[in-house]
Amino acid sequence: VQLQASGGGLVQAGGSLRLSCVASGRTISSYGMGWFRQAPGKEREFVASVTWSYTRISYADSVKGRFTISRDNAKNTLYLQMNSLKPDDTAVFYCAAARQNYGLDVAAHYSYWGQGTQVTVSS
Repeated sequence: VQLQASGGGLVQAGGSLRLSCVASGRTISSYGMGWFRQAPGKEREFVASVTWSYTRISYADSVKGRFTISRDNAKNTLYLQMNSLKPDDTAVFYCAAARQNYGLDVAAHYSYWGQGTQVTVSS
C-alpha cells in the first residue's frame, strides 16, 4: 500500500484544515487506519485512528472534540478534519495503514506510512 498525504498548510489559530490520505496499490477496506504527528524535537505521537469497519474510532486526548477522522473506502481515502487549531498542533502529520484492527494508537502496529504533510498554526 502506498499512501499520499496532503492538505497541510499554514493557518491561524482557531482555523481549520482538512487532511487527506489517498491510498494506492491495495484497497484500504481491510486495514486499520490512523493519523500520527511529529513536532520538531518531539516523538511521533498518535492523533486518531479508525478500524476498517468503523466499529471503533479513537482520538488522542489533546485533539478530542476538535479533530474528526473519517474514511471513504470506495475512494480509498482517509481524512482528518481539524478545527479550532492551536499553535501546539504544529507538526508534520502522517497517515498510516495497519494490517490489524486493534492497538491502532501504537505506531509500531502500522505497516505502511505516508510521507507526511506539514501543518503550521500561527498564534
